[in-house]
Parts: sequence; structure tokens; C-alpha cells
Amino acid sequence: MKLKKWIKFFLVAVKGEEKDFVSIGINRALVLLAIPMILEMAMESLFAVVDAFFVAQIGSDEALAAIGLTESFMFIVVSIALGVSMAGSAMVARRIGEQRPDEAADAAVQALIIAIFFSLLMGIAGYLYADDLLRLMGGDDKLLAEGTNYTRIILSLNIILMLLFAINAIFRGAGDASIAMRTLWIANGLNIVLDPCLIFGLGPFPELGLTGAAIATCTGRGIGVLYQLYHLFNDKSIITIGKKNLKIIWDTIIKLLRVSAGGAGQHLLASASFIFLIRIVAQFGSEALAGYTIAWRVIMFTLLPSWGLAMAAATLVGQNLGAGQPDRAEASVWRAAIANMLFLAMLSVAFLFTAEPIVRIFSDSPNVVNNGVLALRIITAGYIFYAYEMVIGQSFNGAGDTVTPTVLNFIAFWIIQIPLAYYLSQYFEPGAKGVYIAIAIASSILAVMAIVIFRRGEWKETII
Repeated sequence: MKLKKWIKFFLVAVKGEEKDFVSIGINRALVLLAIPMILEMAMESLFAVVDAFFVAQIGSDEALAAIGLTESFMFIVVSIALGVSMAGSAMVARRIGEQRPDEAADAAVQALIIAIFFSLLMGIAGYLYADDLLRLMGGDDKLLAEGTNYTRIILSLNIILMLLFAINAIFRGAGDASIAMRTLWIANGLNIVLDPCLIFGLGPFPELGLTGAAIATCTGRGIGVLYQLYHLFNDKSIITIGKKNLKIIWDTIIKLLRVSAGGAGQHLLASASFIFLIRIVAQFGSEALAGYTIAWRVIMFTLLPSWGLAMAAATLVGQNLGAGQPDRAEASVWRAAIANMLFLAMLSVAFLFTAEPIVRIFSDSPNVVNNGVLALRIITAGYIFYAYEMVIGQSFNGAGDTVTPTVLNFIAFWIIQIPLAYYLSQYFEPGAKGVYIAIAIASSILAVMAIVIFRRGEWKETII
């Protein structure tokens, strides 16, 4: 009977049948929101692995290199997309909590206007200068011959990715996480099917190689965007956009831009610091770098449920602040943080015993395995602290306060983590081990700072 109850509960979450998250039990609200968000990210993770696998089968170093260089430019697109998404989600959640759905729709339209504007600017530049950009990054003539079409397609059609991110964030902010989940399942599912067809020319499809991978990606995501728009404009969601909402509201755009800047800054700071850490680890050889890379991919995969909880907490913060229930908003965060801490604590203990067999799935090189095991065990030792930081950081964003987590990220990653990683790796714990220790320490300090500031409660007064 208990199993049937959980299955029914799971189906309610996946179908998105619950619409009121400010009056039902906090635990129920968290789980109902978290389940589709976890499944959404699971599909994104699966696509990333499958896409890389099919491209690797082309058997061309230039193909893989072109993807890597293109992703370095998409880093800017993703940063802006995440910034706009955080702002749009926070404002929509606030308006829904205030029971002002028309103003939520207005906010959604302004977020989409911002996303379209920036994507068009970058799209034009990508179309006109794709080959120059690859050459600027060190691509040779052979790489340009194979990769320019891929880069041009991905960059010039970045509007698809931008809209995918922005609209999914709008749905999550409104409490319709199930639609966001289904969107990525459709988009990435189609992508996975189209990849081998267009890359290798299966059946009636032409063999397009790397260009086929770009077309598959844009086609799958494009259909996902059409699915989003169908729900957004046809009264199929909590939030519905009508003709009356299709207008420019400059005051709202300015507010969204202010919040977006902080959201984009968080991603830029974190990603850029990751690149610096990679550079420090790389000086200890390719085997150390390979081990660290394996460990990090395992860590990111195991954090999927945690990100689901964190985003669920952010949605509840926004909606409860809008409903005039700041205490309930805070209680939602602490419950999500405790649940996340218990989950990650169990994983941290599990990695003490399973790190080696997990790393050996990816490599059987002794040095790679040793480095991967070391990285996995040391970095996850800070999981308990990181559990709180993930939830609280996203909750600041959910309240519309993107400045605080940006400042905290700067202090933790650039003032503490990078200098400490360099010092420990050179003098105290010579080798990559020093980097892993620095990551665990910096993550723990970041969590403590976030908890202290969150307890002050100033985020409850954020106006958006």
C-alpha cells in the first residue's frame, strides 16, 4: 500500500497536477517541485554524454576540438541565459505568490525580450565571424574546414538555447516544473535520436558529420521551444501569455537586467575559477588531470538530486515572499538544506568505500585511478557544507537577491580557493592533492558565509 502511495505521489509530481505551493505542506511542496527538476537535469546530463559519444565516433580530432572551442564561446551565451533565467524565475515566482498572474505573464514577456535581444546580437556575430572566432582560439586550417559550419550553426541559432533556458525558468518560477521537465525530455530525446542519423547518414538522412550534430542539436531544442510556446500561449500552464501581455515595460526590464547581471556573474565567476583550477592540476601531468576530470564528472552527476532540491527551494522562496509568508519561505529553505545535507552526507560516506571501483569504470591506469579516487574522497568530504550552500545560494536567487551569492562566490572562489589551491599544491601538499583540499575548504567556508548572511534575513526585504 505504501509503495502504491509513493507511485501515485510520483505521478502527481511528473504530471504537474499540484498548482498551489504556498498553502500545502512544505515537505510535500519541496518534493513535488524537486522530482521533475531532478528528472529534467538527468536528461540534460544523459544528452551531454550521448552527444559526446556520437561525435567521438567521427574519429576526427578536429571535430572534438571544434566542439571544445565552440563551447568556449557558448560559455558567454549560457552565462547570459542563466542570468536571465534566474531573474525571470524570481520575478514570476513573486508575482504568482502575490496571486497576480497577469503581472507574472508581463514579467515573463520582458524576460523573453531580454533573452531575444542578447541572443540576436550574439547570433549575428556568430554567423558572420564563426571562422575568425575559431582562428582566434588557435584553430588551424584543417579544424576550420571541418568545424566552421558547426560553430556557425550553434552560435547563430543560440536563440534556441536562450529561449529554452528562459522559458523553462519561467515555468519553474510559476510552479510548473513538470512542463520544464517534459520540454527537456522532448528536446534532448529528439537530439539523441537525430544525432546518429544526421552524423552518419542512417536511413533516409544525409551523412553530414559534425554539421549533422549541430543540426540535430538545434532541431531537437527548437522543437522543445515550440512545445514550451504551445503551453505558454495556449492556457496550458499556471502562467499564460496573451495579446495584452505582448508589450515592452521598461521598468520591469531594468529590474530584470539588474538581477540578471548578478546571476550571470555567479556563473562566470564559478566557471572561470574552474578553468584556473584545471590549469593548476594540469601542471602535475595528464594523469592527474584525467583523474580530476573523472572525479568531477562523477560529482556533478551525483549532485543532480541536490540541484533539484535547491531549485525547488528557490521557487518556494519566491512564491512565499510574494504571498507575504517570509517565515514559511525561510522554513522551506532550512528543510531543503537539511534534506540535502543528509543525502550528501550519505554519498560522502559511500565514496570512502566505492570511489575506486567507480573511477575504474572510466580508466584502468593506476595513476589516473589514484588521482581520481583521491579527488573524489577529499572533495566530497565537504559535501555536508556544500549541501547548505547549494540550497541557500539558490534561495537568495529565488528572492531576487543575486548580488549576495555573486559576492560570496567571488570571495570563496577567487580570494580563497584559487590562491589556496596554488599554495597547497606547491608547498604544503605538493601535487594535485593540494587542489582537492583547497576545493573542500573553500566550499565549506562559502557555506558558512552563506548561512550567516541568510540568517540575518535581509533577503526577505528584496524588492523585485
